[in-house]
Amino acid sequence: MHIESAETAAAGKQTVPDGVDPEAHWFKTVYQGDTMPQFTLRSFVMGSVIGVVMAASNLYVGLKTGWGLGVAITACILSFALGRGLQAIGLFKSNLSILENNAMASTASSAGYSTGGTMVSAMCAYLLVKGSHMPWPLLVAWTFLLAVLGTVMAIPMKRQMINVEQLQFPSGTAAAETLRSLYSAGEESAKKARALFAAMGVGAVVAWLRDAHAVNKAGVLGILTKLSKIPATFGIPKLTIAGQPALTWTIGFEGSLIMVAAGAMMGLRTTASMLAAALLNYGYLAPKIHAMGGITRISYRGIVSWSLWPGAALMVTSGLLTFALQWRTILRAFSGFGGRKTKAGEGAPYREGSEITEKDQMAAIEVPNSWFGAGMLFATIGLVIVGWLGFGIAPWLSIIAVLLSFVLAIVACRATGETDTTPVGAMGKITQLTYGVLAPANVTTNLLTASITAGAAGSAADLLTDLKSGYLLGANPRRQFLAQFSGTFVGTLVIVPLFYVLVPTPAALGGDRFPAPAAQVWKGVAEALSHGVHSLHPTARWGMLIGGIIGIVLPLLELAFPKHKKYLPSAMGVGLALVIPAWNSVSMFIGALLAYAFSRYNEKKAETYTIPVASGIIAGESLLGVIIALMSVAHLLE
Repeated sequence: MHIESAETAAAGKQTVPDGVDPEAHWFKTVYQGDTMPQFTLRSFVMGSVIGVVMAASNLYVGLKTGWGLGVAITACILSFALGRGLQAIGLFKSNLSILENNAMASTASSAGYSTGGTMVSAMCAYLLVKGSHMPWPLLVAWTFLLAVLGTVMAIPMKRQMINVEQLQFPSGTAAAETLRSLYSAGEESAKKARALFAAMGVGAVVAWLRDAHAVNKAGVLGILTKLSKIPATFGIPKLTIAGQPALTWTIGFEGSLIMVAAGAMMGLRTTASMLAAALLNYGYLAPKIHAMGGITRISYRGIVSWSLWPGAALMVTSGLLTFALQWRTILRAFSGFGGRKTKAGEGAPYREGSEITEKDQMAAIEVPNSWFGAGMLFATIGLVIVGWLGFGIAPWLSIIAVLLSFVLAIVACRATGETDTTPVGAMGKITQLTYGVLAPANVTTNLLTASITAGAAGSAADLLTDLKSGYLLGANPRRQFLAQFSGTFVGTLVIVPLFYVLVPTPAALGGDRFPAPAAQVWKGVAEALSHGVHSLHPTARWGMLIGGIIGIVLPLLELAFPKHKKYLPSAMGVGLALVIPAWNSVSMFIGALLAYAFSRYNEKKAETYTIPVASGIIAGESLLGVIIALMSVAHLLE
């Protein structure tokens, strides 16, 4: 077995000969088998430790901004450096293997990201509505069950989105490239490694100049932060829309290179679709809807309170239709429910009197569908019981929420695969809208059922991003799933008490320290829908209908004109652009345009440097962003 060329694998796709099954090609040319350690005790321990740190930083950043930082890339770099240090002092005989590091990143990502996603949104909104925390045993059970639900939901999606369609999952691709550079040897690999680490430095400098605004007292840190000149966002001077600065409508630029780097890996089609949709939404529709009374406040929060409805509807219909059009692969993914018997000590299924085929061997390393069934049953029963006994949610409402979550997780995972952004909030709003009909006067039911969707979608997308890294590196998907699943235990045990410490009372939310913007939106939607769906402005209801129709038309056009697909708008890109600030879409388009121009100028150099540079920027900026967040928690930064 061997890993194929970095140019093809690092780009997120295989080069598969015509007529060859992509899954069989991956198994023959990429899969590493048992040539090196993968999920081990030391990878679990190291992933848990790093995941705890990441959980703290993501909770802090989420309470500040409503966003979460990616964990996997940062964890890979920290683990490699820590392993080197432990090896130097004699505690490790050798550093973690590349696939051990990959498994470690899955554990860290699960602990640091998947378990805390709803804390900064639904759980904070619940606290604001109720005025007090829910009992900690209930929050522990709810958090763990949501993480389990999302993790097992990704099982049937992996084969379609990663094996067959080979969706990009830019952060997963970046993590794989980061690991390749860390473990590489040879002149070509050395060039990529140097480019990656130089780009990490650039990303780190940008993060420092943007985020380290002031430091207690003086000293070296005080001197350095006086150089902090990069604003979080900035607009084009004198450019106005409807009498307001364009930046007020979110049309401008952001002081970050992460989205630029992600765009470089996404390609022009998706990012151009996002840019066009963002300009249409924030530059034309938003002012018109504001004049009609559908948007009450000119700001991102105000605009997205309207545009998330057409955007979410578009993503839901396009995502589900695209998934349904692949019904043959879906049936294959669910075939063999219950798994097969495995001969002791071997990785391939064993059947008396027959040869073990290549398909059997491939099935033996994939996560069995029996795990999906058992996990779904366990999580569903648990959520029904906790919801009923703890919050008075009727069991049938919880069951519907789980079923709806599976559907919407498909949409969220596809959005992550194409754009590297998981629309957790938008998917949660679809559930809130649904329960605005099913339980219109119950704010608690509205928030907690929506948290099921948001938590499951976030966990599933996170797992698929990690599985993308493993796919490119030739890892065993089953072992990587176990690494991810193990992290849910660690993350739950850390994130819940930390949440109580940082947010002891509702008074801790809404101020300068913890604005909790995501929670404010969730609370507002839940209270608005408590009066029924008819309380939505008519423009929002029409927007949902039009967005849903567009989400059906665009995939059908791709199906009807496959040769012209690259000229058609990306449905997922258009929908996502309606629920994120316009400056995010601008950054992604700039990154894709720069990558395209570089490839036209020198295709060979572009193949060598584009992915490493983009990966390095993401790693450097996110890593220092975490460090700055931790310094803030320690009161080094104010």
